[in-house]
Amino acid sequence: MPSWALFYLLAGAILQVPSASALPPPHTVPNARDVNENAVVVGLNVAARAADKLYFGTATDNSELNDTQYFALLDDIRLFGQLTPRKGMKWLETEPERGVFTFAQGDQIAELARRSGKVLRGHNCVWYNSLPTWVTNTTWTAPELTEVVQEHCFNIVKHWQGQIWDVINEPFNDDGTWRETLWYNTLNTTYIPLALHAARQADPHAKLYINEYNITGTGAKATSMKKLVRDLKRAGVPLDGVGVQAHEIVGEVPSDIQRNLEEFVALGVEVAITELDVRFFTLPPTEAGLEQQRKDYETIVGACAAVEKCVGVTVWDFTDKYSWIPGTFPGSGDACPWDENLKEKPAYYGIVDGFERRQ
Repeated sequence: MPSWALFYLLAGAILQVPSASALPPPHTVPNARDVNENAVVVGLNVAARAADKLYFGTATDNSELNDTQYFALLDDIRLFGQLTPRKGMKWLETEPERGVFTFAQGDQIAELARRSGKVLRGHNCVWYNSLPTWVTNTTWTAPELTEVVQEHCFNIVKHWQGQIWDVINEPFNDDGTWRETLWYNTLNTTYIPLALHAARQADPHAKLYINEYNITGTGAKATSMKKLVRDLKRAGVPLDGVGVQAHEIVGEVPSDIQRNLEEFVALGVEVAITELDVRFFTLPPTEAGLEQQRKDYETIVGACAAVEKCVGVTVWDFTDKYSWIPGTFPGSGDACPWDENLKEKPAYYGIVDGFERRQ
């Protein structure tokens, strides 16, 4: 058993991670490439567990839970062993007024995870977006904002104890410079250790992460993240992992993902692929494009599978029906492993094959 798995097993009373024996046998079915592409032959979470990963998971949102066909897939432990609320745990939803905490949306998804034996990822404590007006429209002094950050992080991590947490979300620009946010402009870089210490005080057993996009491969942004991790670890700041979001474009996936993940791990943290999708820049996709997307998913998942302390992979929702991509990148889309009709795409089998690299 990998050493990183001990935390999750010790915390099992809260996380309720199923044992490998509770899942269907991973080696009693043929390789996905050898069967009809429309037949689900290996559950993605089954494949992840067979590769000694903790989970394969997905983001979801409260409004989607009313879709019965979608929910049936989401609830299947063979497919998904982890859930991330896309919105329900963000600041706007959890503390709409100062000191007034509303946990209902997050609780709904947390209960779904608990009931079906899935790992829950808290997302997120401190981000520059999804903030209530009482935060954004106030001119704060550094001591005042310090208190705000500490109170918020402490209360939401305390409420959802025993979980993995994206404590800090997206602190850098793509060129590796610090993103000039309310937090940075008022507190400089100190908001990061402030939030991490508050989260650790709230829950000594939580796994605390910094989460960022465009750090899938090496480059300026990944270099800045590694420096931050190194500095925090040297200073004794509680930090357990780095979330590599992996929002990618078909045909443009970095070639050095495994090396990059290994460089993070060498700093004394675990890593996870936290928000995976691979979008087409233009639509509709061709058959060749769908095959390239399959290869891209296999490359990313295979890199995680090859790194012992890459603990799992999460897609940023599993179906094009609920993907965030079209609303953010007009004209782009079809980024998920299931299409908008909830049918598996070739990308599904790319994920299976990526995990099978480890077996």
